[in-house]
Amino acid sequence: MVADPALLRAGALQRDFSRHSWLHFTRMKGMIDSGAPIIDRGEGCYLWDINGKRYFDGLSGLFTVQIGYGREELADVAAQQMKRLSYASHFGYGNGPSIDLAARIAELAPGSLNRVFFSASGSEAVETALKMARQYHKLRGFSGRYKTISRKLAYHGTSFGALSVNGVTALRAPFEPLVPGARHVNNTNCYRCPSRGAEGGCCMRCLTEIEDTILFEGPETVSAVVIEPVQNSGGCFTPPPGYMEGVRSICDRYGILFISDEVICAFGRLGTMFGHEKYGYVPDIVTMAKGLSSGYQPIGGCLVRDEVADTFMDSPTRSFTHGITFGGHPVAAAVALKNLEIMTDERVVENVAANEGYFRDLLESLMSRHDCIGDVRGAGYFMAMELVKDKSTKESFTDQESEDLLRNVVSARLQEEGLICRAEDKGEPVIQLSPPLIATREQLADIADILDRVLSDVDRRLRQRTPLRAVPPSSSVASNGAMA
Repeated sequence: MVADPALLRAGALQRDFSRHSWLHFTRMKGMIDSGAPIIDRGEGCYLWDINGKRYFDGLSGLFTVQIGYGREELADVAAQQMKRLSYASHFGYGNGPSIDLAARIAELAPGSLNRVFFSASGSEAVETALKMARQYHKLRGFSGRYKTISRKLAYHGTSFGALSVNGVTALRAPFEPLVPGARHVNNTNCYRCPSRGAEGGCCMRCLTEIEDTILFEGPETVSAVVIEPVQNSGGCFTPPPGYMEGVRSICDRYGILFISDEVICAFGRLGTMFGHEKYGYVPDIVTMAKGLSSGYQPIGGCLVRDEVADTFMDSPTRSFTHGITFGGHPVAAAVALKNLEIMTDERVVENVAANEGYFRDLLESLMSRHDCIGDVRGAGYFMAMELVKDKSTKESFTDQESEDLLRNVVSARLQEEGLICRAEDKGEPVIQLSPPLIATREQLADIADILDRVLSDVDRRLRQRTPLRAVPPSSSVASNGAMA
């Protein structure tokens, strides 16, 4: 009997994975022992693994694949650009695709956000923004401004500067001491805010803490405030009305730069081209990546106000003393430019804006039917449901219960049902959803149907007080997009 080539290939991949691969933010032991989910191909909103199982990608890769998988137009653009100019250094040289892309991004952006500094990833974009802010203040004679203010639980990247403004203690701890000067304030978790219900109370509490921290540290020592329009980590925390305008006012009052980390929130994720447009503020620096190319090429960067960029350019002897080998890569830029063209032509951002209310209604309907859902929050195609043990008291799970719930029940069932989304507990346990921006109402309803079945299992276990553990901790079941 002739062996099936597909089965042979799958077996070889698992063997080589177990011996040679090292996944990011992943508990490797169980996967080495039992095998890993290995993705083979994608089309539209769907992925297939090497065994032929189909998944709906409810996480857009990693909040990235705005226009879906398998777009031949982008492959063609990449091939054409590789033939013409496969690489060009951005150290003292420009190239056509990166110039065209920078101009297009500036055209799409509001206000005086006109200058683009390219990187190759989101972490590099955040690192660039932090360095830019420090040097900006030094060029203006304020060399003591080096501290940053960001929010607890916020995820801003993995390089040392970006990790320092990270508010996730478990990610910071293995690498401390980090870059000095990072300070953290509370995020806008309105569901658990003690001031919730008081008119403007939740907003004023958070704004007061930011200003008090600045005054305690000394305004002359603070370089930048770093905030996502909708905070990813912790489960899609949205700002209460007036919060972002308040942050902008505080930054202006004390001469501090406002960095809007939009690595996730830019390019349509919230139903607007940029995240800050959703909430009516204009930052000094916007970090971006992910959706800029829909993940077809690695690219990121900083979009910068003229008032900041001009400081680096008003003297023939000045430069921003920072650079990245793959920043402004011509192939990545050409692909990103085509991606933005497709998003415009196919009205992808408008699709998100039109379906945002429908998506929220689906999830709120689930909340009304399931005892385990305490809150639904988010914006656009970037939503989360917080899981609770008791809806009436908002009682959460113990650390062990959360571990079992997310990794051994929810993630296992999601994988069975063929839905990729994020089940995480860097804060309280949440299920996070971020489908491709081309997803239709029918596909959003399919997501809700799958979640309905999975959450029914959770409710049943809670009612019966059944131990949440469903599979051994060494199982190969991944946490369905969660960081370990």
